[in-house]
Amino acid sequence: MSSLKNCFHSRAHKERSQPQWRKKFGILEKHKDYVERARAFHKKEDIIRKLKEKASFRNPDEFYFKMIKTKMVDGVHRIESDAKQYTQEELALMKTQDIGYLFQKIQSEKKKIEKLSSMLHSLDNQLPNKHVYFAEDREEAKEIQLQSSQEKKLPISVQVPDTIKRKTAVSYRELEARKKRLNDLEKLHSEMTLQKELQKSGRKRKLREDEIVCPTTGPVYKWRAERKR
Repeated sequence: MSSLKNCFHSRAHKERSQPQWRKKFGILEKHKDYVERARAFHKKEDIIRKLKEKASFRNPDEFYFKMIKTKMVDGVHRIESDAKQYTQEELALMKTQDIGYLFQKIQSEKKKIEKLSSMLHSLDNQLPNKHVYFAEDREEAKEIQLQSSQEKKLPISVQVPDTIKRKTAVSYRELEARKKRLNDLEKLHSEMTLQKELQKSGRKRKLREDEIVCPTTGPVYKWRAERKR
């Protein structure tokens, strides 16, 4: 029976629209719109009720440090920034310490890359073992020579175990990742060094592209020569 019911045409029920004489009030509100509006209204009522309860039970002698470390901006409490309490000399000192830490990490990364590269180079260029065979006559010597020549013809990949191959592949991936990290550290080091130099006193200007002798990706600045007293 359920399949026969689907064969007959069912009437499309349309929602009632706003009457013509009430067009000035906008679209006619449906029940789902009323439910959504009522939930939002009751939610605001609950928030106001909870805030009133907190205000009624508040301790007048209560104190915490955000009372003196915040200020009102457009009706919202904003925490004051701690950057204002440092002087220019202190900021320059902190930037110098950051540059020194980056330089130390760059040197450490270079040593690790050099050590890993030498290890992989020695694995790739490892010489085969040499054996000395002693034969009693010429026939035995020819037989030993034939066997050794057949062993040399075998590919090296067959002789290397799978575990060694996997470890070598992991080492190569680690080497590429360390090279990429070293490149990022050197770029960050050069940017922070440039920012430190720009904070120093003295007149300076940014060079145009036609004024740069050796083109680079980053900006180039020129300081005005000052006479030393």
